[in-house]
Amino acid sequence: MKIEKQLCKYIILNVFAMIGTSCYILADTYFISNAAGTDGITALNLTLPIYGLIFAIGAMIGIGSAIRYSLCKNTEQREADRYFSNAVIWDIIIGLLFTAVGITAPELVMRFMGADEEIMGVGTPYLRIALIFTPFFMMNYAFTAFVRNDKAPKLAMAATLLSSIFNIVFDYIFMFPLGLGMVGAALATGVSPIVSILICLTHFFSKKNSIRFRPALPSIRMLAKSCSLGVVAFVGEIASGITTMAFNFILLGLAGNTAVAAYGVIANYALVGTAIFNGVSQGLQPLASEMHGKGDGEAKKRIIRCSTIIGLILAFAIVGGVWMLAKPCVQVFNGDNSHELADYAVRGIRIYFAGFLAASINIIWAGYFSATGRAMPASIVALSRGVIAIILFAFVLSRVFGITGVWLAFPCAEVFTLGITFILKFYYNCSEPLPSHSHFRT
Repeated sequence: MKIEKQLCKYIILNVFAMIGTSCYILADTYFISNAAGTDGITALNLTLPIYGLIFAIGAMIGIGSAIRYSLCKNTEQREADRYFSNAVIWDIIIGLLFTAVGITAPELVMRFMGADEEIMGVGTPYLRIALIFTPFFMMNYAFTAFVRNDKAPKLAMAATLLSSIFNIVFDYIFMFPLGLGMVGAALATGVSPIVSILICLTHFFSKKNSIRFRPALPSIRMLAKSCSLGVVAFVGEIASGITTMAFNFILLGLAGNTAVAAYGVIANYALVGTAIFNGVSQGLQPLASEMHGKGDGEAKKRIIRCSTIIGLILAFAIVGGVWMLAKPCVQVFNGDNSHELADYAVRGIRIYFAGFLAASINIIWAGYFSATGRAMPASIVALSRGVIAIILFAFVLSRVFGITGVWLAFPCAEVFTLGITFILKFYYNCSEPLPSHSHFRT
């Protein structure tokens, strides 16, 4: 039972870390709903796709590079050592491009996201500050992923949780006692990854550290190899942003800003649900990658079996809890006591969350495919559930069922993707080890 005990330890630590990350988003929403009402929630919801893109790129580079590091260190240590440096350098380069946009043109971004004049005034200062801190958001993924893969999951969890607590505390301090409003919320969110990075840096001075920073010119080849295994992480992060953007445009046409605000409430709770299953997926990754590198097929079977069972138990608990507590959950973020918002959100959250019964399996298997070097099936599952299927179902079902069709899009997309997942599982026969380590270097 050694593998199962290790797996449960990694999963529990990662689930708590991911819950901590999503809780600060809930805190943001709660404080903003009290400070700026429905307009504030609408502005926040319009900026979520931008956050999603930033987090997605950071996750793809950071987590993909960490997987490559874990796979290579059993066979090519010198190659493995270069992945951390390359990830950090590319995070800085790409992050600075977002920073430049935040300094020069946040208004254009808000306009593109569908903001009217009223929402522009609330959301532009918030977005400007968030974009300025982009390099730190991205680098944080690399630091936590590499520390986790270097057998220090407790430190990675502590970094994530403490940075989230910092965010929540300073959200309140900046927004209310200091009276900075949404600018304060953006400042607290922007500084929080710096806290996480500083905590992770302590690992690099420990005797157990095996990660090396080797200054070198950024390698496009290594970036591409990392990103091929980081697609699951990319889609996992950007999916909510793409979904939010598509849903926002559909809902604006169907019922205006109130419907968008209602979806903002649902989307923030959905981020918590997704974070939990991403925690399971990321928890299995270090062990699955290690066993794959060793060619231990039996251990991999036990890892994915145990992870799937844990995911399903969590899924039933989450869906049941949301069905029973839908009204109080929505009321927390209904600072204006809008009956229209409550009607949309209560009905919507119950329908939407049913999709997590299938999503739990899809997210976990996509992570497993990626962790064991199977970039193609990982990408297919991630792109289906996170981008292609959900957008298609949203546009089609909204034409037929109106707003209810929008809520139905997520569960329908996940059930559709579940069928694809089972087909890929049998086609790729992923429980069997690859014939040689040479596959890792292709």
